[in-house]
Amino acid sequence: MGSSADAIARQSLRGFLSMVERDFPEELLRIRAPVRPHLDITSLVFELEHAGRSPVVVYENVEGHTMPVVTNIAGNRKLLAACLGVEPANLPTAFRERCQKYIACEVVKDAPWQEVVFEGEQVDLTRLPIPLHFSVDAAPYITAGQIAARDPVSGVDTTGFHRLMVKGKNRLGVSLHSRRRMHEFHRRAEERGNALPAAITLGIHPLHYMGSMVYAYPPQVRKFEIIGGLFGEPYRLAKTGVQDIEVPAGAEIIIEGEILAHVREPEGPFSEFTGYASYRSTQNVFVAHRIRMRRDAMYHSIVSGMSQDHILVSCVTREGEILNTLRRNLPNVLAVHVPHRTCGAFLAIVKMKKTAQGEPQQAIMAALGTEFYTKYVIVVDEDVDIFDMNDVMWAIATRVHAEKDIVFIPGCKGAILDPTSDPETFTVTKMGIDATRPTGKDFAERLVISEAQRARVRGILEAAGVKL
Repeated sequence: MGSSADAIARQSLRGFLSMVERDFPEELLRIRAPVRPHLDITSLVFELEHAGRSPVVVYENVEGHTMPVVTNIAGNRKLLAACLGVEPANLPTAFRERCQKYIACEVVKDAPWQEVVFEGEQVDLTRLPIPLHFSVDAAPYITAGQIAARDPVSGVDTTGFHRLMVKGKNRLGVSLHSRRRMHEFHRRAEERGNALPAAITLGIHPLHYMGSMVYAYPPQVRKFEIIGGLFGEPYRLAKTGVQDIEVPAGAEIIIEGEILAHVREPEGPFSEFTGYASYRSTQNVFVAHRIRMRRDAMYHSIVSGMSQDHILVSCVTREGEILNTLRRNLPNVLAVHVPHRTCGAFLAIVKMKKTAQGEPQQAIMAALGTEFYTKYVIVVDEDVDIFDMNDVMWAIATRVHAEKDIVFIPGCKGAILDPTSDPETFTVTKMGIDATRPTGKDFAERLVISEAQRARVRGILEAAGVKL
C-alpha cells in the first residue's frame, strides 16, 4: 500500500484531480479567465450541464482571492465509477458492497493542512473564496463543508454535509435539517447545557463525499470506516485542536470551532437540491476558533440547487441502499435508479424479474421504508431501461391499471426541505406504482429490434456520413 504519505495523497482531492487529468483529461476544465465568486462559479457549471457536459471545473483566477476554486467533483457517473474501478452501470452495486466492508482508520501525526494556522483575531472566513450561488441566497454559502463531531453520549463520531451561511468573520449559520446523527449529537450536548465541539473539513476526495452520504449503518460504526471501505484501505485521519476530533489528513482546509447551545439565528434562504429556495432551517450557529490550511490550499465548493454535483452522489447512495434492502428478500430485483431530475431523492425506479404477483408491492413498501426522502416508487419489468424516463413512462402508460396498481400511503415522514411536506409535521403522502406486466396470463408482446440489427443499421448510417 506504500507509506502514509502516499495514502494521504491517494485519498485527497489532489489525488482525485491527478487521476482525472491522467485518465480522463477531457473531463477536467481549467478556467483561467477572471470569474466572480458572486454567481459566476455556479452558473458556469449549469451552462455546461445544459450542454450535456459535467467536467470537474477548476477556477484559477477568482476575483479578490489568490486561492483557486474546485467544483463539480461529483457530477459525473463515469468519474465516480472510476474512483471505485468499475463501469458506470456497476456503480450502485459496487458502492453497496464496499460501503459495508468497514475498515478501521489510521491516525497520522502530520497533515498538510497543518502548514498555515489562523487563530483569534486572525480568523477571517472572508479570506476564502466562498461563492454566492444563486441571487436568492441570503449570503455566500460554504456548501462542501463536512462537519465532524462526536456523540456526547457514546463518543462515536460522524461526518456529513450541512449548509453553512457566512454571517461574519468567525460565524456561520448552520441547518441540521437532515435530522440524523449530527442533529441528535447537538441535541444531546444542548440538553446538558453544552455547545457541540466540531470541525469543518473542506477539500475532500469524491469517495469521502460518497461514504459520508450513507445513512443506514450500525451506531457504533464510524463514517470514516465506511469511507475506508470504499477506498479499500484505512482512511488516514489527523487530530484537530478541538477535543482531538479527527478529520481527513488529506484535506485542504480545516475550520475548528463549536455549534452553540441554545442559540438560534435566522439562516437562509438557500438554493436547495429541490430546485427551490429553502427557508426551512434549524437555525443553529457555528463559531470558528481556528482555521488551518495547506500553504497552497484549494477551496472546494459544491454547486448548489439541482446540479449533478449536488445531487448525483445522493442518487448513487440511495440506489445502493435501496438495492441492498430489496435484495435481502427479493433476489430477483435487478437494479435501482434514483433519477437526478427528481432531486436525487424523491423517486426510485426498481427493475425486477417478477416471478409472482405481489412482489412489486413488496418492493414498493421496502423501498419507501428504507429512505424517508423517497416518496414515489415505480416498479418495472426487466425489459425496461430504468435510466431512460421515456421507457419508464411507456411502461406506466401501457402496463398500469390505475385502480389496482397505484397505492397511496398518507402521513409518512418526509424530507424537511420537500416543499410539498406539511410545514409543521414534515409528513407527506407517498405513492407506489406497479408498472409490471401481470403474471399468469397472455399480455401484448413488446416490439424489439435486436442489437445485431441495430449495429447493422448504425454501420449503414455511418457510411452515409451520419454520426450518432
